[in-house]
Amino acid sequence: MAKRLPPPGPLAAGQHPGCDTSGMILVHRIFRWLYRELPELVREVEPGDTARSAVVGRYAHLDFFALHMHHETEDMVLWDRLVAREPACTLHVGQMRAQHAEVAVRLARIEPQLEPWVGTADPRLRDAFAADIEELRDLLSAHLGQEEDDILPVAGEVMSQQEWDFMEEHTRATLMAHRKELGKDVLALQLGLLIASVPEAEREEWVRANVPAPIRVLYLLLMKRRYDSAMRELYPDRPVPTMV
Repeated sequence: MAKRLPPPGPLAAGQHPGCDTSGMILVHRIFRWLYRELPELVREVEPGDTARSAVVGRYAHLDFFALHMHHETEDMVLWDRLVAREPACTLHVGQMRAQHAEVAVRLARIEPQLEPWVGTADPRLRDAFAADIEELRDLLSAHLGQEEDDILPVAGEVMSQQEWDFMEEHTRATLMAHRKELGKDVLALQLGLLIASVPEAEREEWVRANVPAPIRVLYLLLMKRRYDSAMRELYPDRPVPTMV
């Protein structure tokens, strides 16, 4: 599990303000891609094709879980620290909290639709499900853009690298704790999507700089095959759409 994060307030002894928030841009790129693709994947399922609805439904569940986890991690780590250390950010933090609450409301409407549609592949359920995901996609797109403009620059100045890194550690620990529910390939999917979010010309250098050597070896030996298999399952008849 991730180590415990100290309560909001002054930086812990030995920590210094200033952190690299660029990884969040990649995470946001993944969410934009996931929620751009998901309604189209849902709409492509033919009436009554429950085998295909089960495939798409599994990845829809992963998308919803990931968004919950991402926002809960930000709620836990970011907002109180930003307000305490940069009060001028209070307005923007309030907007972020409100947008997170609205995303949660939309997810609460969407998620109960998943199981009935997966079990029947009913086209009426499919179309309503896809339309609600599109509304969430549009809300999420606006939220992510504002967070990049108004929050990340402040976080980069007032948070320590240790605090920022906690979010990644917490995400990885949460995924590990839910592997039985999410599937053994969930960490391979996470890393594969992160690598895919980096422009191809920069990808090799990014992997060397950001992925520890033992994980790079594991990815090449095992995890990449699992990621590629998942993408073939999602896109059996066409290339995987690019993320960037």
